[in-house]
Amino acid sequence: MQARAQPKLGVVVIGPSPRPEIEAELRLVLGLEPAIELVGALDGLSRAEIDRLIPDGSDDTLFTKLPNGDGVVISKAAVMRGAQAALDRFAATGTDVTLMCCTGAFKGLVARGPVVFPSAVLTSLAGALLPQGRLGIFTPLPAQTEQTRRKWADPSREVDIEPLLPIHAPAELTAAAERMAARRPDLVIMDCMSYTTEMKRAVRAITGARALLGLSCAARAVQELLA
Repeated sequence: MQARAQPKLGVVVIGPSPRPEIEAELRLVLGLEPAIELVGALDGLSRAEIDRLIPDGSDDTLFTKLPNGDGVVISKAAVMRGAQAALDRFAATGTDVTLMCCTGAFKGLVARGPVVFPSAVLTSLAGALLPQGRLGIFTPLPAQTEQTRRKWADPSREVDIEPLLPIHAPAELTAAAERMAARRPDLVIMDCMSYTTEMKRAVRAITGARALLGLSCAARAVQELLA
């Protein structure tokens, strides 16, 4: 019997690659089996060029981490061009599944082959788990509050939004989680792919609420497609 070929997962991050911490979080769910190729929508750009990708309002605002650990705020429109090229290349090279590694919505991107968009995974899962009640959302930037509120708006749920940078001092995470705890959410969403399992555990301990982490939820969708 012929051995089963190792499955291939393509990952498109919205900034430049590499992002070893993203791969490490994916491995917590996926284990060692899939071969992971991670590319960046901004690969090839210098830091000065990235710094010039200034967002045009809330809907165009994205936060990402650079390979050196710095955080940057960038334009979604600028990301779209590189992301589409990466999706096309993964499809052309026979990648089994591709993960668009951002919880933002990317209307206009054309998916060729199986592509997991974490925004769709998170919103659908939250709707199934909490059809009504109070939803607490962590998003990186105050400037993203408006787009985040529209994204999660539902007449059957109350929504509270708390900005929290993935790059933070421990006291900042604690303070943000305590502010969220005061609102008594029924379910918490960690709405950024740069949030980590460790952050989720800390938020859950402080708020007392169940929490969904964008990266691990997306990884479990990938796992189903690769199984």
